[in-house]
Amino acid sequence: MTVFSDLNLVGPLLRAVEKQGFETPTPIQSSAIPHLLDKKDLMGIAQTGGGKTAAFVLPLLQNLSHERVRPKPNKPSAIILAPTRELAGQIAKSIQLFTRGIKLFHTVVYGGAPYGPQLQQLSRGVDILVATPGRLMDHMKRGTVQLDNVQTFILDEADRMLDMGFIDDVTEIAGKLPENHQTVMFSATMSPQIKHLSKELLNDPVYVEAPRETVVAGTIDHSVLMVSYQHKKDLLMHLLAQEGKERVIVFVRTKATTEALAADIEAELEGVKASAIHGDMQQRARERTLRAFKNGRFSILVATDVAARGIDVNGITHVINYDLPMEPENYVHRVGRTGRAGAKGIAISLCEQRERNLLRNVEKAIEQQVRVDNDHPFPMPEQKKKKHRPGGPTKKTFGKGPKAFSKNKGKPGFKNAKRTGGKPNGAPGRADARRAKLKRAS
Repeated sequence: MTVFSDLNLVGPLLRAVEKQGFETPTPIQSSAIPHLLDKKDLMGIAQTGGGKTAAFVLPLLQNLSHERVRPKPNKPSAIILAPTRELAGQIAKSIQLFTRGIKLFHTVVYGGAPYGPQLQQLSRGVDILVATPGRLMDHMKRGTVQLDNVQTFILDEADRMLDMGFIDDVTEIAGKLPENHQTVMFSATMSPQIKHLSKELLNDPVYVEAPRETVVAGTIDHSVLMVSYQHKKDLLMHLLAQEGKERVIVFVRTKATTEALAADIEAELEGVKASAIHGDMQQRARERTLRAFKNGRFSILVATDVAARGIDVNGITHVINYDLPMEPENYVHRVGRTGRAGAKGIAISLCEQRERNLLRNVEKAIEQQVRVDNDHPFPMPEQKKKKHRPGGPTKKTFGKGPKAFSKNKGKPGFKNAKRTGGKPNGAPGRADARRAKLKRAS
């Protein structure tokens, strides 16, 4: 069995790893770390939660500490690109934990955060810059980040970068790097687009892939409740009112729904506190909300998919998909917030009739069938089948017997319908009757 000491990591890093409670490296760590210590370009395929952050952070820290010179203002030695600010924050947190005892400086820049503190940190000089593509491009245009000294370029969650439309920014950033540098890419999948990008960015790379495990943790119980739209919110309130919902994330499709639903939960469930998180919130507000959720100041968080990957909170007992995700991969990231570290997690999805195709896509993505739970207060009503007479569809008719006429204008049974007020076969309309009445009166 491989242990971290077998990977030729230096003492301070081994002590930092041990302090975090890690004993044996994950498959992707065992495969990637030796190659990255040798400064080879690398393409790594690893699922989320496989320890890939440590797989590239640990060798990066060791290489930089061996050859470190005082960082120059606005000229980092390493750049780590992440698709979302939440992931960038998580990477920066890992660097902070592993650099205890190692004199290396880092900072993180992303959109939604004020420029002032970022500019101050960059001007002091950092060894490692963690960034989202858009904000890094902004700093490059301002001249507050210069790539002349970059030795290592790491692209995390490359597949997500493609999905979010960052590929042009990524290639532009890579094109401005020094000729001799190490490039590292990690992705959950090896799609044709990722393969093309790796050929464009990597030089004689090593390919490593962690053995694919189950797409979602085996500790998660999945179920779906079929419900009509008009009873969807009632069903959610019923579920949240039940015991055992210690810490819950409710995922919805739109930003507007997060705020409205969080307010409804607090209004309808006595003693229950809820809050919302979505992409339009200021970064400080998002961080404050997540911190309050971690500290137990409220028990229900209503979130959009943008926040799914960035929610790193222990003890989440339930994930409820109020809206099924449009992209089935997002289901994996949603339910991955629960059932962690061997704990049991519960994932419940509410499904309307129109969302059945989304449910089928989810089942394909997680490679298992989701159990349908019909034992709840608001089951999906069965669709009523339309009855048709032999010989084709029926027409709506008025009257009885053979003289019944069709409602359709211009069909047989109508004679100059406009002039006669819509009466069949020339029957007098209101105007004709009024004229007849006046004539009799005179």
